[in-house]
Formats: sequence, C-alpha cells, structure tokens
Amino acid sequence: MVFSGRALITGGTSGMGYEFAKQLARRGLDIVLVARNEERLRKTAAELAEQYGVECTFLSADLASDAGVAAVKERLVCAENPITVFVNNAGGGLYAKIASKDFTEIKNALQVMGTAPMELGGAAAAVMKERNAGVIISTASVASLVPMGAYAAIKALLRYWSESLANELHGTNVHVVTFLPGWVHTEFHARTGVSNASIPKWVWMNAADVVGETLAAAEAGKEVIIPSRKFKVIAFFAKHMPRSVVCAAVRKLNRGRR
Repeated sequence: MVFSGRALITGGTSGMGYEFAKQLARRGLDIVLVARNEERLRKTAAELAEQYGVECTFLSADLASDAGVAAVKERLVCAENPITVFVNNAGGGLYAKIASKDFTEIKNALQVMGTAPMELGGAAAAVMKERNAGVIISTASVASLVPMGAYAAIKALLRYWSESLANELHGTNVHVVTFLPGWVHTEFHARTGVSNASIPKWVWMNAADVVGETLAAAEAGKEVIIPSRKFKVIAFFAKHMPRSVVCAAVRKLNRGRR
C-alpha cells in the first residue's frame, strides 16, 4: 500500500497528530487539519504548505459538540477533493476517578475519544467502501490493554471498534489500522495527571519515531500496530500475564499520578 491523495487528521496541530501531518505531507499528500484553535491551525497549515509544497487546508471544529462532529463528517464524505486517508487521532488527557458522583469529565472524554471517532470513522469508511479505496488510522493506546482508569476503558472501546471495522471491511481495498502507542514525548501526558518522573526513562519514545514506524507498518499492510519492540513486549505481558499481576502493576504506576 502507498499513501496518496489527501489526508484529514483530527488533532493535527500538536503531538502525534502534527507528526502524522508532517510525515504524510512529506510523502506528497495534501493535508486537511482539524483542531479547535483556529490561529494554531492557520499557522500550522501555512508551515506545512511552505515546507512540503502541498496544499494544506484546515477546519476548526470541537469534537465535543454535535456541530463540530457534523462539520468534520461533512468534509470526510465530500466527493470534491475526496479524503483518501483519515487519521482518527483526536484526544486529550483524562485522569478522572471512576468512583465519582460527577461524570462530566468522563462523559466529555468519551465523546471526544470514543463516540466522535467512531461516528467519523464510520462515515469515512462508508464513502471509502463506495470508492473501494482508502485508509483509516485510529489512535487507541497500549493503555487499552490494561485496567488503567477511564482513559484506558475509552481507548479499549475505540480499539475494539477499529478492529471490528477492519473485519467488516475485510476483502475491500479500505485499509483500517488500529494504532496503539505507548508513552510518547508530547504535551499530552502533562494533561493526564501522570508525573513524568513516575515513568522509567527507557519507556519514553519520541513522536517522529512512533509515527514513522506506524506509517511504515501500515504501508506493509499491518492492521494492528504497536510501535517499538519494547511496547510490543509490554503489550504481550499485558495480554498474557495473570490479571492480578497486571492490576498490581497498574496500581503501582497510578501512585505516581497527581
């Protein structure tokens, strides 16, 4: 598989979304950036267009709102200048207690990282299936393999949804990728309540390496991608160790959170 055409990237102005935008633009794809901050969108779009010589447009949308989701969906299904690659990457930090009378924070996160990506991904998949071509990359997390709070639960939902979508589209030319990153140096973790000091230095990766490995694996036809050998090992143990051991490890890590 070769990436070509036009990529729409949610959460495309920071972190891994920004890195996806850069590396896809470097491959010659035109880019559509989606995020909330219009000023940052405009600056990033201009930077990518100048640096890589591609067309880079943007759409300011808040995926926590129905209107924001509708606007992005409209662009995804538009027949004019069709989207051939959808990087389903919107997300945010979440460290809310599950045992709480206030469900607001978790409900908002579920919308942005669960409901909206599934709605947008489903719409993109439908039009790509009609064209019998396209790529959808959904950002789940290695955390989805362990009972690590509401964030992990939401990412597990997205992971199973993405794998189910891949099964549904098996035999078509629509390639669905489930992307499970681990700890990546971005501004994200500061928002999750995780203290960087609580996580061993050897665990961390940089966004350029993670995204580069992911795109290369997708080009090779992989459907579930866990970047780096060390996170593949972590994922193996998360799946196969006794759950009591996994839960104990999670409790130890959680002690490093605020």
